[in-house]
Amino acid sequence: MIGLTVHNIHKNINKKQNPVDPNWQKELANSFNSPESLLTYLGFDAQAFTKDNQARDLFALRVPRFFADLMTPNDINDPLLKQVMPVADEFIVDPDFSTDPLEEQQSSEQGMLHKYHNRVLLMVRGGCAVNCRYCFRRHFPYGEHHNNKADWLEVFQQIGSDPNIDEIILSGGDPLMANDDYLSWMLQQINLIPNVKRVRIHSRLPVVLPYRITEQLLQLCHQAQQQIIMVLHINHPQEISVELADKVELLIQAGVSVLNQAVMLRGINDSSDTQMALNEALFSNRIQPYYLHLFDKVQGAAHFAISDERAVTIMQNVIAKQSGYMVPKLVREIGGEASKTPVDLGLYDSAK
Repeated sequence: MIGLTVHNIHKNINKKQNPVDPNWQKELANSFNSPESLLTYLGFDAQAFTKDNQARDLFALRVPRFFADLMTPNDINDPLLKQVMPVADEFIVDPDFSTDPLEEQQSSEQGMLHKYHNRVLLMVRGGCAVNCRYCFRRHFPYGEHHNNKADWLEVFQQIGSDPNIDEIILSGGDPLMANDDYLSWMLQQINLIPNVKRVRIHSRLPVVLPYRITEQLLQLCHQAQQQIIMVLHINHPQEISVELADKVELLIQAGVSVLNQAVMLRGINDSSDTQMALNEALFSNRIQPYYLHLFDKVQGAAHFAISDERAVTIMQNVIAKQSGYMVPKLVREIGGEASKTPVDLGLYDSAK
């Protein structure tokens, strides 16, 4: 896809990939599943957070140890910890927030969402490697949308019958929770759909557990007939580890376009300095900043929300100080709309 032969891509992978990479599935099975164990690991007295810890009953906690090791011990305001740690505020019911903020739960048909004209979203897996507390699908009934291979074959037939569809988005949950053999089968079936030109993989798993980028996965991407795009979900520069950077380099060598989308979150990345640092870290590691989402109003996560006005001010400052090619587009997703909705930064008015 980028002029590399299969022999050369093997050579590059073997050169860069640590031969003793841990098995990602074993690492995932060893994740933290309780707030108490995570807090203790980071040096806190877990008993001091009893009320917060109870919020795991609303949405389970799951944090790979690799991601926990990127957190600063004994810092309750660590931006990575705040994304995954349950807090008592999750019990607050806000009438302006919804369990289905993007109106997806009644729109999904056999594991497929056809929200946009030229692309469909497939919910490959319902689970994630890390449960982000701000997730807009934290209430999604994944159990009602689980497909077996026969179901997927029907979905692929439907996609093939619609010539307007030229892109498939693998999502979830996290699609990389599926093993490589399963993903290989899916890509083989997609190869048979002539109207599909691109396959986009949305995943946070390589961020929280870079070992998920295996040699087999790299080969699948390199050999795919469609263009492969991987959209990572990185919200803070602290999330970009050396291990992730190495895996991104391998993805690029395999012909994968690597993008990033983030969410503007209160207390985590709601400053122009943090946004600029994130953009710089992403671009320096060959990850293209793509979208910066305004927070979706999902019930139980109102404490992450910031005002539109503050988000606009932050991005006005960013775009005034950074090269435009590394600044993501500030957008909002509105249920039922035909695309993401760009947020007006008021730059034209301010230029008058």
